[in-house]
This record gives sequence, C-alpha cells and structure tokens, in this order.
Amino acid sequence: MYRLNALRARIAKTAISTLLMVFMGLSLAPMVANAADSCKPHDPAAAFMVEGTLLNADTPIKGAKVNLTGNGFAGCAVSDDNGYFIIDAPKAGHYTATLDITTLPAGAKLDQSAASQPIDLTTTNDQSVLFPIGVLQSTAQSIWQQLAIRLFAGVDFGLLLALAAIGISLIFGTTGFSNFAHGEMVTLGALLTWLLYSIIGLPIVVAGAITIALTAGFGWLQDAAIWRPLRTRRLGLNQTMIVSIGFSIVLRYVLLMIFGGDTKDLGGTSNSVTLGPVVTNTSALASMAISAVALIGVAFFLTRTRVGKATRAVSDNASLAASTGIDVERIIRIVWLLAAALTGLAGILYGLQFQANWSTGFSILLLLFASTTLGGLGTSFGTAIGALIIGVVVQTSVIIIPTDLSYASALVVLILTLLFRPQGILGKKQRLG
Repeated sequence: MYRLNALRARIAKTAISTLLMVFMGLSLAPMVANAADSCKPHDPAAAFMVEGTLLNADTPIKGAKVNLTGNGFAGCAVSDDNGYFIIDAPKAGHYTATLDITTLPAGAKLDQSAASQPIDLTTTNDQSVLFPIGVLQSTAQSIWQQLAIRLFAGVDFGLLLALAAIGISLIFGTTGFSNFAHGEMVTLGALLTWLLYSIIGLPIVVAGAITIALTAGFGWLQDAAIWRPLRTRRLGLNQTMIVSIGFSIVLRYVLLMIFGGDTKDLGGTSNSVTLGPVVTNTSALASMAISAVALIGVAFFLTRTRVGKATRAVSDNASLAASTGIDVERIIRIVWLLAAALTGLAGILYGLQFQANWSTGFSILLLLFASTTLGGLGTSFGTAIGALIIGVVVQTSVIIIPTDLSYASALVVLILTLLFRPQGILGKKQRLG
C-alpha cells in the first residue's frame, strides 16, 4: 500500500512538473520572439538616422541585424525583404554601425574588418552605410579620407564660431570688456528660431529675420540697461566681467525656465550631398555660404563705410577718436547691435545643423574666447582666422582623441597662444596691458 501511494505521488509530481515546463515554454515563447525582434521600429519624426541596404551581389539579404553604438546609445535594426534597414539616433555625434555577421545567411561573406563602419552625424542628419558583403577586403576609411571629412567639418564649424566670436571681438575692441554672457545670445538665437519656425510655423527666412532683429534688440537693451551705466560710473573691467558672468548664469536659467531642458530640433529639411569622401547635406552647405557672405559683409562694413572706419578708430584709441569728433557712445551702441545680430545668426545656423538646448551657447563659450584670443583681442579679421583654426583643430582632433575631449583641444591652443604670442595672430603688443 505504501509503495502504491509513493508511486502515485511520483506520477503526480512528474505530471505537475511536465505541465509547469509546458506552461513556462508557452510563456517564454513570446519573450524569445520579442528578444529576436528587440530593435525599435523607425520613427518618421526622428531627426537623425543611419540607413542602408544589405545585398549579396544583387540579392537582398533579409533578417540581418545591424547595431548602432556611440554617445551612450545602443540601437539596432533588422533588414527587411528588400535588405533595407534604418536606425534612429538620438542626437548629432559620432557612432559606429556594426553588422552582426552571425545573422548573415549561408553564402554571404563579409570581412571582419569591414563589419564596423564609422558614422558621422555632426554635419548631416542622415547617413547611409555600405557593408561590402561578398567582397573580402577592408573598406575602412583611410586616414586621408578621415582627414578630408574632418577638415570639411572643421571649416563648417569654424565659420559658425567666427560669426559669434566676431561679436566678442567688436565689443572688446570698442569697450575693453569681455562679455561672458555672449554665449547666451547664441542660445537665444537658436531657441527663438525653434519657437518661430518649428512651433509657430513661420517660413525659415521670416523666422530667421525676426530672430536676428530680436537678438539685435536684446544686445542694444543689454548695453542700455547694464553696460552703459557701468561704463558711465567708470566701473573697472574686472568688476564688469564678474557682472557679465553673473548675468550669463541668470540668463541661462531664465532660458531653461522658458524653453525647458530638452534638446530642440529645428526640423530643417535637407538633402544628402556627397563631395568625394565627404558626406554632407544642403543645410551645412547653405550655412557655410551664409556665414561666408556675412563675414565678407562685416569686412566691407569695417573697411569701406564711415561707421565701420569710426568703429576701427574707437577700437584703436577711444580717447583719440573722441577728440576727432567721433561719438564714441553711438559707435559702441552700433557695435552692440551688430555683434548681437551676428551672434543671433550664428545661433540660427548652429541650431539648424546641430539642434540646440538651453546651454548651447555656454558649451561653445570656451571656443569663442579661444578664437578671439588666438586671432588677437579686438581684431575682427584675426578673430575670423582664429575661429577657422579652432574649428579645424576641434574637428580633426577626434581622429586621435575621444570625441568628448575634442573641445579641450581648444584649451591647449589657447594656452599655447598665451605662452608664445599673447597678442594673437593679428593683434598688436601695445593693445595688451
């Protein structure tokens, strides 16, 4: 009897275990399926993306997995019936696209060295990637191709820096004042454009014109409400600089409260353009053209107009300029308007290319001062040259140092400039001290 009961208990235990295993298998089946399909689908509203088509000769490859990593992000996609895949990236930056060779079908071969491809989403928001399946040779970019790509990005970035840094140079040249709140005008230009263009829906040209007018007005208001009264009281430059640091902090957090802390996508439409090894877009090319035209306009203003020549005279020697009948305060007011307008334009172009948030201007403030110092304090032409150098140095440095440290390369340039040529490239020794 005892043995019979033990046998029945063993049979019941086995049956229960079997049922549990079946139940768990049924429960885990969707999880396994989900794990195989864990890649997020493409969001049509995504601002940045990487795409491509996987082909073995002319045959599309279905079901192969491509991973995208970088900037603390990890995403993936699985190729469809046509071999097409697309992965959304969260922001501009440098990434790596890697094809999972284990997911390739039989007969599809890929050299391990070509399974990972560098992705640059700093100058374009949509990059195509090609994996040479069936070709057993490395197609990794050569150092010369990488250098060409980074030089192009450096010139693009340098032109944006030049627009903003010239404002610092003009203000310093006419007043001797280093404005640490200048970066917030870059932020203001980008965020106002986002509000007018992406939210209100105005045409980009109209939104940009209104933004430039508003930032110019804000520059005039700053000078009238803060800096001119301090000049009238003959406050020292060190004290004025400290006031500007405090003002920049206040303004930065006011922008945070108004616009929020998320990154704003201005949503500019652009088409991909290939120039040799460089893959860029129409937005970057238009930005470079606009920046170049604006800088030429500043050069014409300073060298060919009466107000521009008076500005240079005030920058060289304000007391002597005043003795010749030049209204120094009027010139300073015009300089503030011009500097703020240029900085607002820089913010617009920066936002259209790289997106923007409440701390955008602060993040590039070191680069702006490095450009001004390298070119020569108070010299607009030198600042433009310095900005181009800083832009190229920052962008090309990512070839040998991590991207997160690229801006630190500008600090190295700044230190070396102060050690060996403190007056800058086009600065004059007598202007210092």
